[in-house]
Amino acid sequence: MPARTRQLPALVAAAVVFAIAIACAACGSSPASSNTGSGNASSPGFPATITSFAGKVHVPTRPVSIISLSPTATEMLYAIGAGSQVKAVDDDSDYPRQAPMTKLSGYEPNVEAIAAYKPDLVVISNDIDDVTAKLQSLSVPVLDLPAAANLSQEYAEFDQLGRATGHLAQAEREVTSLKSQVSKILASQPKRSAPLTYYYEVSTDPYYSVTSSTFIGGVLSLLGMKSIADAATGAAASGGYPSLSAEFILKSNPDYIILSDTGPTGGGQDAATVASRPGWSVLTAVKDKHFILLNADIASRWGPRIVDLLQDVATALKHESS
Repeated sequence: MPARTRQLPALVAAAVVFAIAIACAACGSSPASSNTGSGNASSPGFPATITSFAGKVHVPTRPVSIISLSPTATEMLYAIGAGSQVKAVDDDSDYPRQAPMTKLSGYEPNVEAIAAYKPDLVVISNDIDDVTAKLQSLSVPVLDLPAAANLSQEYAEFDQLGRATGHLAQAEREVTSLKSQVSKILASQPKRSAPLTYYYEVSTDPYYSVTSSTFIGGVLSLLGMKSIADAATGAAASGGYPSLSAEFILKSNPDYIILSDTGPTGGGQDAATVASRPGWSVLTAVKDKHFILLNADIASRWGPRIVDLLQDVATALKHESS
């Protein structure tokens, strides 16, 4: 999954560029995070070396001026109690509302503009234009937290971020809470003899979707769901984000249609716009009104609100089965 989008149409563009790098990162086991120093009275746990899925970063002291160039990382920072250390976030980090949004861009990082904030830690989700090396040449530590391939990697990134910011205990509590919430949601679902098929819409023109191998696809599989895109030609080569033809979708006839391109800024799609597409009215999902509409921002991130997305889908499935 592309690493730092606010909305899913942009997510697809990032997926094309970074699919190979993300796939490589997803192949490895969870990296360890280690403390390389004995720490001191004012900053226990520092200096520290954190190993993320993208590499290592050395953080000499507990950071007091953090810049986040990733909407997901921004949400995670506030979730683990590091919000007071965040001095600036990128122009897509719209949650939580108190995050200090600026004109900084994660897509087109301006090293001079970033350095002007005098950060002692910068968190990114894509090493665009070698921003890591450029900032490190200015003695600015950069923690790269690429798109998680599954929930285990998401949990590991909380740990890495906690170590890098001096909030390991809070990060561990957040992970424990997330795991508990996920378990409760899954326990509430009925057992199914066969998976429910779905078409997950990232964007239209063309119809980009996700396979079960992506982060979001893996989350949905926990609910006993399977993407029709798994059988699409070129699904693997696309990094799990294939472009589907309308004919393929109609032939696959999914049980559910899940829309992430919703709302005025996400694409504006809803049940009515889908049903009005030529030929789509014959789909089982359309006739049975099996639509699941997601918040575009939440659907494109892998942070603490992933449980909200999981709950929304679970609630929709439970409602339809009752």
